[in-house]
Amino acid sequence: MTAYWLERAWTGTGPVQDGLRVEVQEGRFTDVRPGPADGAERLPGLTIPGLANCHSHAFHRALRGRTQRDRGTFWTWREQMYAVAARLTPDSYYELARATYREMVSVGITTVGEFHYLHHGPDGTPYDDPNAMSHALLAAARDAGLRIALLDTCYLASGIGAGPQGVQVRFSDGDAERWATRASALRLPAAEPGVADAVAGAAIHSVRAVPRDELRDVVAQADRSPLHAHLSEQVAENEACLAAYGATPAEVLEEAGALRPRTTLVHATHLSAQDVKLLGGTGTYACFCPTTERDLGDGVGPSRQLRDAGATLTLGSDSHAVVDLFEEMRAVELDERLATQQRGHWTAEELLAAATRDGHRSLGFPDAGRIEVGARADLVTLDTAGVRTAGTGADTGTVVFAASGADVVRVVRDGVPVADVEDRRAAGADLDRVIRALWEA
Repeated sequence: MTAYWLERAWTGTGPVQDGLRVEVQEGRFTDVRPGPADGAERLPGLTIPGLANCHSHAFHRALRGRTQRDRGTFWTWREQMYAVAARLTPDSYYELARATYREMVSVGITTVGEFHYLHHGPDGTPYDDPNAMSHALLAAARDAGLRIALLDTCYLASGIGAGPQGVQVRFSDGDAERWATRASALRLPAAEPGVADAVAGAAIHSVRAVPRDELRDVVAQADRSPLHAHLSEQVAENEACLAAYGATPAEVLEEAGALRPRTTLVHATHLSAQDVKLLGGTGTYACFCPTTERDLGDGVGPSRQLRDAGATLTLGSDSHAVVDLFEEMRAVELDERLATQQRGHWTAEELLAAATRDGHRSLGFPDAGRIEVGARADLVTLDTAGVRTAGTGADTGTVVFAASGADVVRVVRDGVPVADVEDRRAAGADLDRVIRALWEA
């Protein structure tokens, strides 16, 4: 048994509490109650549950600081992203993903949803191990101390009615049936009983990348697992879908049976009123990635409308222009303020739920994201006396509207310490080495 004494803590519900003692056995909380620090490791500051980064493309981390230098659009950025995708091997992808995941852990992220579509060799030929790139990501997460939902992505076309082009041949299995055969052959690494480190899920890249008549095959593959899909990130995507199918992307996915409580739709930026009703009425998750959406000039999605209609908000760092779930949380509210010229759309507690409990549920880890008996023992402790947080109340408002990942001083996952301030410095050095080598190759 391991015990921690939390100076202040938000458990996932209710107000912040003082002097909370938690006990951990076999990776789970066995006791959570106010009590003395006797015999427990003290965690001064404000502690919250572990954060869930629900949308990641690990290799995009190599683009930070490079793609922001010039004018352009999502589509010109995409060509720069493809240049990185063309360079990676299973070994170099492991190195880059591990460094990226170390950064995530160092800023309080205990679980990632990896939207993975870089499957094959440079000319589209499968590796001897058809899931070599998947295994690289799984190993990278394990070695970084990060829990992972590997969302194996079906990506078959460059656009509606057009085959894969250029580096996209690395993404495509040819058709949904062959994608499902490869994806279902993946075997997850063994884990300690009751505290699995990995979940296998599925993803539809988008309605432009998976033909309408093959969508149901992907949905069927994800019958009991998380299913994720990019949705209406760009106006051009909507226009192409309407021209080809006479329906919005959300309507096409609904027709295929993809809208359901285990589904997460990423971005959901340019939605019609009917789209909002569809997502809300089917109980889907909507994963917003505000730091990427602003970096790419995507626009601001209707986060509050979706929530009011019945959808559940989650958060992701997507292209990793920023890896900071605190910034993603507050950006949801601040973007709504810019779009509506009004304040106060989301409470700090609602945004924290999106980043913790709800995010973990959407990734297939419903027992994480809360500090309560029986839950996975994840703890993220913030410095409440730093220049960003001092004088802000050391409460949920501090977490969402003042703190950043740089204020994280300790991360515990499944009861085991996995990061502190020194680990964040080491992660930076690792990233610099790996990304320099990738660009110089």
